[in-house]
Amino acid sequence: MKKAAFYTLGCKVNQYETEAMAELFQNSGYTVCDFSDRADIYVINTCSVTNMGDRKSRQIIRRAKKTNPNAIIVVTGCYAQTAPEEVLAIEGVNLVIGTKDRKNIVSLVENIEPSENINYVSDIMSNHEFEELQIKRYSNRTRAFIKVQEGCNQFCSYCIIPYARGPVRSRPIDEVLAEVRELAANGFKEIILVGIHIASYGSDQNNVTLADLILAVDKIDGIERIRLSSIEPMTLNQTFIDSIKPAKKLCHHFHISLQSGCDETLRRMNRKYTTAQFKEIVDGLRAAFSDAAITTDIMVGFPDETDDEFNATVEFIRKVSFADAHVFQYSQRRGTPAAKRAGQISPSVKEVRSKIIIDETKKTRDEFLSIFIGQTMRVLFEQPVKGGFFEGKTDNYITVRVKSSEHLNDEFRSVTLDTISDGIAYGKIKEDIV
Repeated sequence: MKKAAFYTLGCKVNQYETEAMAELFQNSGYTVCDFSDRADIYVINTCSVTNMGDRKSRQIIRRAKKTNPNAIIVVTGCYAQTAPEEVLAIEGVNLVIGTKDRKNIVSLVENIEPSENINYVSDIMSNHEFEELQIKRYSNRTRAFIKVQEGCNQFCSYCIIPYARGPVRSRPIDEVLAEVRELAANGFKEIILVGIHIASYGSDQNNVTLADLILAVDKIDGIERIRLSSIEPMTLNQTFIDSIKPAKKLCHHFHISLQSGCDETLRRMNRKYTTAQFKEIVDGLRAAFSDAAITTDIMVGFPDETDDEFNATVEFIRKVSFADAHVFQYSQRRGTPAAKRAGQISPSVKEVRSKIIIDETKKTRDEFLSIFIGQTMRVLFEQPVKGGFFEGKTDNYITVRVKSSEHLNDEFRSVTLDTISDGIAYGKIKEDIV
């Protein structure tokens, strides 16, 4: 029996798509093995959000070639879509697919010779149909991702993703609900709705919204938690907040990408909102969900970012008091308007600014976590970790660890939080407390 191995770089959408492709191979009689094993086929699902993503993708491709020089190597994902000729030129690559036509991956692989190099990437910008890649089983996960949307119409000036993923395409709601029911029947307790720009879900269909989808999933028996992946603020408003408030299973964790806390920088980024509008969304969510965790993405070193603009971002972070943040440095992406700007910031300045923001968001993170010390919270446990601890997540995405001799995987327990250390809450299962 032939073996296929998979490697995923990047976002939750990529993770979903890799699982879906692995299932296609399994359904065709292949054994899915670890990427470090000697396989007949290696599939690398690439990321192109930053230059580092491109570089990492190339490293993984070369690793696969070294593990088995005779294997068929397939490269898919955003890097493959935006630079197919560059990817095909890497030694050992046999097939480049991009971000569409993944449903045909098995037949494409089975009709290629080890000596061939085929570019199967096609125009994504004219694609207006959602490519169905359904998953019926997941490997070793407490929570399951469900891709509900593809593409982005925003065209932020720094971002390559609209060119890699094409325009917004929403998955029909009936297809989403069918997959949720299948996963619930297979024992999954938590599902995460993922997409490239999920807040735009339904905008291409005119009769459904993300709120409609959340409320429909909320009614499905067996699923106990609904979590949202990253949401862009451009399309969020009080109507959306009011609409989702009745959803009893919706997790009170909202990851809303800020990028900058300076209005002038946001304008150059083509982000289509102001800091005041962003703060209004955050305030609305906190009013609706008192325990809400608001997390975010923050970019430092965008072209022409002055010291004053950067300091405005620091002040805004303090003002909003995020529960956590992913901080990253601006990366020039070939073909984007921002890459052509003259005022590129030096790597050393980016590094300094990145450290300042990270330190600031650690403070706001600890302030958020400290609110819950002494409280008893419901935790869905996922895995054992070093030191005899089991680790899980609360509804609002606090990482919790408890000492336990029991196997707690996939179980809900009530935990009283005692201490915080390095962004992790430690506590005791309620029945263990004397």
